[in-house]
Amino acid sequence: MKIGIVNDVPMVVEILRRALAEHPQHQLIWVAQDGVQAAEMCAWQLPDIVLMDIVMPNADGVEATRRIMQKTPCPILLVTADISANAVKVYEALGHGALDVVTTPVMTGGNFQQGAAALIAKIEKVARMGKKIEAPAPVKKAAVIREPDPSTKLVVIGASAGGPAALAELLRGLPADFPAAVVIVQHINPAFVDGMADWLRQQTALRVRVAKEGDQPLSGTVFIAGTNQHLLIKNRDSLGYVQESPNDIYHPSIDVLFHSVVQQWQGKAVGVLLTGMGRDGALGLKAMHDNKYHTIVQDQESSSVYGMPKAAVALNAATDILPVSGIAQKLVTLFN
Repeated sequence: MKIGIVNDVPMVVEILRRALAEHPQHQLIWVAQDGVQAAEMCAWQLPDIVLMDIVMPNADGVEATRRIMQKTPCPILLVTADISANAVKVYEALGHGALDVVTTPVMTGGNFQQGAAALIAKIEKVARMGKKIEAPAPVKKAAVIREPDPSTKLVVIGASAGGPAALAELLRGLPADFPAAVVIVQHINPAFVDGMADWLRQQTALRVRVAKEGDQPLSGTVFIAGTNQHLLIKNRDSLGYVQESPNDIYHPSIDVLFHSVVQQWQGKAVGVLLTGMGRDGALGLKAMHDNKYHTIVQDQESSSVYGMPKAAVALNAATDILPVSGIAQKLVTLFN
């Protein structure tokens, strides 16, 4: 696989070179020192994957990701020394189409081998998975007086590459008294789910929490899958997790969540499939559509990566194909 590195620190570039050197199937084809140069290098020689730093001069990893995905789309893996410290920028870059994030390996003792192995695993995962979106502005939250009630109305949402920004825009459009529960599967490293939940709380008037085993869907509440295990509807009226198979490409799986609605949910439900690479969610959304549930697919123009939505459209799984800016209003209309 042809790989490009974007990093302005020579020591880090050398560390990444060493990690790649132990795997001859991966070939380093160029190194860029900032986001401007990275976009130029991608236009000159498009790699199979870009290892993108977050903090850089001239144009950081967020801006570089935006430019690359707009002009010469390719898989981007964020590689940064401190994910927690750069959490907001990480989510912004994911919103522009980056696929995942990993910590930079360090050259101390046995930690290098461990970090290098994690890096290579991420590269291979992105290989299997193989427009401009501004960072959402904070939302002024409306006062919510009543406690949430158990809901017989449900929205299930699947998202992958570009998902965080799409989710933020969608959730911003839902009122605090939205009468349905919202359950989300976003392809992201479980270590960053708590941070993404905190970030989404700033974008919406709804309550946002990481889903736990046995949670009951509540009106006006957003539940986000929090582990690599598959989140699904269990026991007809509660959420739960099931162990993923080693052969599963997607962890957690959007298809598993959508299929569980058909099998278990007793109330009204709507399925939504947002931007992402691959096909996860297409078959599950088709099952919902065939069982008379309303289904919504994000359109190509507003998708950072038109993979999962395209697969669903090809299966005739969509009741509606909408820009992300119109999905929230459609949901409000459906549940009113």
